[in-house]
Parts: sequence; structure tokens; C-alpha cells
Amino acid sequence: MTVQGWLHRRRTLKSVMFLILRDRSGLAQAVVTDPEAMTVAGGYPEETVLQITGTVTANPQAPGGAEVTSPVVTALSGPAAAPPFDLYRPAVPATLPTILDHAPVALRHPLLRAPHTISAASTAGFRAALDALGFTEIHTPKVVASATESGAGVFAIDWFGTRAYLAQSPQFFKQAMVGVFERVYETGPVFRAEPHDTARHLAQYTSLDAELGFVTDHREVMAVLREVLAGMTAAVADQAGEACALLNVEPPDVPERIPEIHFTRAQELLAAHTGEDPRGEPDLAPAHERWLSEWALREHGSEFLFVTGYPMAKRPFYTHPEPGRPQYSNSFDLLFRGLELVTGGQRLHRYEDYLAALAARGESPEPYAGYLAAFQHGMPPHGGFAIGLERWTTRLIEADNIRRATLFPRDLHRLTP
Repeated sequence: MTVQGWLHRRRTLKSVMFLILRDRSGLAQAVVTDPEAMTVAGGYPEETVLQITGTVTANPQAPGGAEVTSPVVTALSGPAAAPPFDLYRPAVPATLPTILDHAPVALRHPLLRAPHTISAASTAGFRAALDALGFTEIHTPKVVASATESGAGVFAIDWFGTRAYLAQSPQFFKQAMVGVFERVYETGPVFRAEPHDTARHLAQYTSLDAELGFVTDHREVMAVLREVLAGMTAAVADQAGEACALLNVEPPDVPERIPEIHFTRAQELLAAHTGEDPRGEPDLAPAHERWLSEWALREHGSEFLFVTGYPMAKRPFYTHPEPGRPQYSNSFDLLFRGLELVTGGQRLHRYEDYLAALAARGESPEPYAGYLAAFQHGMPPHGGFAIGLERWTTRLIEADNIRRATLFPRDLHRLTP
């Protein structure tokens, strides 16, 4: 049998040497007893890439219950430089800055790799759930000509001598594609230049977006999101079980019907029970989101909570107002374990409604001409949502910082590695 991987650890006794090899499937042990072979193997530093060929022998104490005996050991790389910390130790003996500074090597540690295995499974579950519901995957530009969705917080770039911007969202594109495919989704990077320096914000993150046509209102969008969350948690349990076990992660139960509360009712609860009175505020503070999540778990046994009906003043111009209460919107946020995870809602779909919405905000329709063109040619009632992948993974693993669920974080202070 031949195994290949990184030398995870070497243990040398008087007459025997144990080589622990690591690859994507886990650990394997080889036992070297030949004195000459021990001398050669003793010269390989940890993290050297090796190929080991030998006989598989049962050993209940070895990783996987077997080991390679009478091995022939061949180096497939040059001697490895020392990693920033011992990767073979069960715990991670390094601070977060050290981990991030040395990410290409540090992420080899099983505990540090595991969140990204969970993230990959989550994305696979997102795709599979939407594929099953008749959605089409799309890929939209990440460089745009105008910063129209939100003038603040955008990254400007030089595009062959013309000013362009990194896209904050695929929102305009995915709405237009509802007119082509009816149901679309995308997984890709988005860029936000807001100067947040917190444990929950990044300047670049991965957005899992979906948009669907022919909806009655935002609750049909919420129903699709519920199916997506169920698919993501199932994929995590199925495809990332070992990673979950390493991190003691228990994928959440997604209720058949996720509880929901209107924004105004949420503020009333907060005013009655927290000693604060947020009524009249256009948004929820992070502390309020945490309190509402605890309330949903206590009252409904759910780690998820929809907050619906956010004030129109706090939502983008394309948001559909709530019938009968136009100061509120047919929109929602989904809270998960105390954190806003998803934003979504019903969009406007009539061209004249867009002109009126922009006029009400004192904006000209001219910068939006390319976006509005689709609505001049007939668009169905539609809506959608966006999930922040890193936030999702952070809450799943209950990490203290979103950077622990991000391969190479980009924020106010970090542009490398």
C-alpha cells in the first residue's frame, strides 16, 4: 500500500520510529524499525511531503486502527521549514493574528481547517436545495460602472482609465435575471468599504444570493429560505461530520415554520423587558438581536427568528412597502444565534413604482437606467435574500470572531496574505 501526505509528527524511541502522515482524509501511521531507514526518516522535518509504501497491519492503537509496516519512505518535497506553531498539537497554541499572518500553513491544523470544511458543505447544501427548487445558478460581474445601490462604502478602482467600483451585491443583476430564468442564485464575493472594525464585519465576504419570481409577498421568499437552511444544515451533517465532531458542532434544527415577529412588535418586547426603549429607531442594535434570539429560543424553541416589516427608511429604494402601512416594508432579517444572518424581502416590480420610489428619495432615475430597463419590459412580482457565508459558519462553530471562519480575511487592517 502507498500513502502520501505531510509529515504531521515523528516520534522516535530507542529502536522504533513512528511517522504520522496527514492528508485530506485524516492521519495514518507508519512504523520504521530498520536503523538505516530511521536515520533517513529522522532527517525529514515535520510538514515535509512524503510517500510511504509498505504493508498494512492492524493495530487498534494506531489512527484508523491500522498502520504501515516495513515502509519505504520517499520525500516528495524538500525539507520543510518549521511551521509558526506545532501543527500536531491537539489544541492550537497560537493567537488569531499569528494564525491569520501564517494562514497558508496554519490552516493545515485540523482544528483550523475544520470551519472551512463546514463552509464548503454549507455552500454545497445551498446549491443543492435551490437546484431542487428549479433555480438556475448565475455568475454576475464584480466590477460595476456606478455605485448606485449605496453611494457610501464602495471601493473605487481604475478600469482602463475609467472609474469603476467593486460590487457591493449582485442585487441588480439577479433581479434582472428573474426576467430570464424566473429563479436564480449565485455564490460569490461582495465588497463593503464601511469602516467597521469589529469581530463580525469584513470588507470582503461571500454572499449566497437567491431571487425568485411570481411571489405573492415576502413570506414566499421566507419559505424558500427555510428550505435552503434545512438543505445547508443537512449537508453540513452529511459532508462535514468529522469537522463538526472536531469542533463539537451540533448543526441546528430548522423548524418546519421558523417563528417570525414584526419589527414593531419586536421593539415593544424590547421596551417591555430590557430596560431600553428602542421604539422609533429604524433598526435593531446588536444587543437587541441577541435578546430577540434568546426570546425565540425560550418561547419557540428555535435558534432562528424572522424579524419582518423593517421601516422603509432603513431599506433600499427597491423594497416593496407593506400594504396598508407604507412606512414599513415587506422585508425581513433572519436572526441566528443572536446575529443577523440573512436580509431579504419582496422587491418592487413595476417601472412606474421605481420612478416614484426614487423621486420620493430625491434621486434621479438616470444613474439607474441600465437597472430599470428590465422593468420597462415586464417583470413579475419577485423577491430574494442574501446569506453571509462567513457569518453562517461563525455562528455554526460558535466562534468569537468571523475571521476564524474566513480563509484570508480582508478588513480595515488586513490585505495579506
